[in-house]
Amino acid sequence: MSSDTLKKRKSKVVRSETATPEIKRVRGEGEQHDVRVYNEEVELDGRDPEQDYLQYKESCESLATLMSEIQELKANGAKEGCVEVEQKRIQSCIHFMNLKKLNRLAHMRLKRGRDQTHESKQRVDVLHLQLQNLLYEVMHLQKEISKCLEFKSNHEEIDLVSEEEFYQEAPEEISRPNLTKSDPHQLTLARLDWELEQRKRLAEQYKESQTTKEKIQKSIEVKKEHLRSLQPGLNAIMQASLPVQEYLSMPYEQTQKQTEIARHLPPPLYVLFVQANAYCQACDKNLVVSIIGDVDEARALSKPPDDSQDDESDSDAEEEQEKTKRRRPTTGGQLDDKRREMLKRHPLSLCLDLKCKDGSILHLYFYYLMSLNIMTVKTRVSTSTDLSSAISAGELLKSETLLSCLYTSDQGRETPNPANRYQFDRVGIVSFADYVEELGYPYMWVQNLGGLQFPSDSSEGVLVGSSLSASHMESTMKLLRGRVLSRLALHKQFASLEHSIIPVSSECQQLFPAKIISRLARWITISQQEYMDLPYTCHVTDAGLAKESDLYFLGVVERGTAHLQAAVVLSPRYPEISPLFSLSLSWKGECSGRTDDNLRAMESEVNVFKNELQGPRPGHQLLTNQLARLCFCLDVYLETEGQDDSVEGPREFPREKMCLRTVRGPNRLKPFKYNHPQGFFSHR
Repeated sequence: MSSDTLKKRKSKVVRSETATPEIKRVRGEGEQHDVRVYNEEVELDGRDPEQDYLQYKESCESLATLMSEIQELKANGAKEGCVEVEQKRIQSCIHFMNLKKLNRLAHMRLKRGRDQTHESKQRVDVLHLQLQNLLYEVMHLQKEISKCLEFKSNHEEIDLVSEEEFYQEAPEEISRPNLTKSDPHQLTLARLDWELEQRKRLAEQYKESQTTKEKIQKSIEVKKEHLRSLQPGLNAIMQASLPVQEYLSMPYEQTQKQTEIARHLPPPLYVLFVQANAYCQACDKNLVVSIIGDVDEARALSKPPDDSQDDESDSDAEEEQEKTKRRRPTTGGQLDDKRREMLKRHPLSLCLDLKCKDGSILHLYFYYLMSLNIMTVKTRVSTSTDLSSAISAGELLKSETLLSCLYTSDQGRETPNPANRYQFDRVGIVSFADYVEELGYPYMWVQNLGGLQFPSDSSEGVLVGSSLSASHMESTMKLLRGRVLSRLALHKQFASLEHSIIPVSSECQQLFPAKIISRLARWITISQQEYMDLPYTCHVTDAGLAKESDLYFLGVVERGTAHLQAAVVLSPRYPEISPLFSLSLSWKGECSGRTDDNLRAMESEVNVFKNELQGPRPGHQLLTNQLARLCFCLDVYLETEGQDDSVEGPREFPREKMCLRTVRGPNRLKPFKYNHPQGFFSHR
């Protein structure tokens, strides 16, 4: 038997053992035949994978055994084509075919598993999509439910009448109590019907009122036209009466204009305007009150904004917003704008012209700061004479010093309103004193004249408004007039002092000897720091008598080789508070009131015994009288000083003053008191 025949038989045996053929019936011509068709997919359903795996392992082991046996036969010298070798080869081929079949079955199982997995995934995707659709529907239904729950009808915003009032006032055809009391929905509908009925009635009343209003307006226009026709005649009468008004000092037309403008003043300025006019008419004809400023701007401030202005403001706001989008303002720029807005003054201000006996006029300009709710004042003095001759008197009539301390400790540098401190902190203002030159000085008496009163430790909280202004008006006007007169008197005196002339009035001639040899050589103004730097003024500074609000001067009195320096502290309330002198003598060395008892006695003559030098009231000659006394005290000091007998020749300071005793006591004090009319000097 050949090898090919053996292979065919073996393959048939294997197929018959492993394969299960599929039987199909085929009908031929007149007979029926059974045809068996081999199908591995059908066979795959009936096979066990575990058995296929065991068969695979057995085939692999058998194949390895046959290969090793063939190798041994060839190694032992078996020839090619030997029957034993061929049989083993045939068996090996059978095992190879079995492995191929098992491989195909494994691939088919893998494909079937993948197909099943894919089908399962598709089913899962379909179910997931269905779940998503259901969740979306649930979410949509929840949103609709929320909308329904949050829905508010327009009738809920209508303020309906109460149920009791509805049943009392509404007719039964609308209220229907039998139905509405048991059904809230019908009750709401009935109340809405009643509201509609009431609004229809009100609309009819509104139309009737509008018709009546138009009729009244037409009648008013007719009357206005009649009044306008009378205006030219009234103006002609007023023009013709102007000479009569001037002759009788009754400026009716000017007063009427001022009264019309005064309606637009802020409350504090209006209080001051009314009280100043009342004081002028009752007590002081030399006081003139006038209103200055932009009336149109003040009228615009007091006018309430209308709709057109709102539209304009909206458009302006949009333009500003566009500008800010283009250019963002810096923080510093915003603070500057806020400061300017906070320190803004009212467009109208009040001017009080206070005329004095010598023809000079004190102009007081009162302003109102709207955001800070305080009043400020600026001053100006006008005279018929030239006031530019005295250099040292430059500080006397300045606005910042003229009214300083009109009342005790009222320097007008800080705002009296405690609330302003918190406003300043928000916009970065450290001190209001930095702005007083521009805005004016917020003296406390200015607030009192305007009826403004702020809480303080000393305030009683009784007088407010017009009562407060009236209680301070007369005393303040007297103080203002006295301050101007005293400063003008000082101005004239300083003009003479700068030319080394001490003016002494005829009423004060008896206070001084006929001949005074010492003279005033220099009179200048100095600063507070320069005053404090002088070595002989430390006792005044330590005692707190040299204040920032005071004025400081330096005078030099000379006689021969002796030079007496006098540092003077002049209070703003002069002559109520007398000047304070500190002395230093340069002669045979340096000495001052702290080192020389006689210089201390000279300081006492001008500082302590100042009542003797007041002169006629109100005492404007006090300063010059003190300087004149200082000059003759220096004469007495030098003439009574002992001369060295070893020095020959005439005395430097011959004795010309008559003294009862040249010195007295252990301190060797000199006689500085002048006795009139005897004309001699004695000790105190």
